[in-house]
Amino acid sequence: MIGSVLGRGRLAAVSAGVRVLVVDDEPSYREGLQVALGAEGFMVDAASDGEEALAMFEALEPDIVLLDVMLPRMSGIDVCRRIRSLADTPVIMVSARREEIDTVVGLEVGADDYVAKPYRVRELVARMRTVMRRSRARMARSVNAAATLSIGDVTVDRDRHEVTIAGKLERMPLKEFEVLALLMENAGFVVTRQTLIDRVWGFDYVGNTKTLDVHIKRLRSRIERDPAEPERIVTIRGLGYKYVAP
Repeated sequence: MIGSVLGRGRLAAVSAGVRVLVVDDEPSYREGLQVALGAEGFMVDAASDGEEALAMFEALEPDIVLLDVMLPRMSGIDVCRRIRSLADTPVIMVSARREEIDTVVGLEVGADDYVAKPYRVRELVARMRTVMRRSRARMARSVNAAATLSIGDVTVDRDRHEVTIAGKLERMPLKEFEVLALLMENAGFVVTRQTLIDRVWGFDYVGNTKTLDVHIKRLRSRIERDPAEPERIVTIRGLGYKYVAP
């Protein structure tokens, strides 16, 4: 089950004013989290299915979403994709299934972290604080970085979260966008795998590093003439990747 409710104090002060959207079709988890997170100072709203979750997300604009993978009417994966098309709000995927594929798929569609049931509230609150801190750090970096990057026929506009390839607007998920922007920002230089993971997923990311390979493969399919023989996003074996200007 969820576990014991944490005491009020320092964590409650940190959590005060943070709006959480809990999405779970199991009443015991949904109601338990409303009580437990409420005791920590969070403002908690809850939805029991995917469609209700999206409606509440757009209406309430929560600061973070706890999203179960298995939901009626619309899967948590599809809900996460939709959220990512609307905003950069931190999303933590939750599931009773522990298979690695769930983790990979969840993070590929833009989730910031993944927690398996059953979990303890202490662990969950720590994860929530981590992804929110990571999100704020990303926002701070984006303010200081160049708003627009342009190399050859590829242009990245950070302010609009848009990528233009050969004059055509290309929509892409947040993490994919951030990987491309970081590589272009360091064009001509090797960006190590660890740097990419630290900067895009966060310094405390402990998930499967194969997620980065999936994102690189997808980027190549978008911008390379022949993704099997990449000329722009080049692998530097044993180190990482380098963006090469055409």
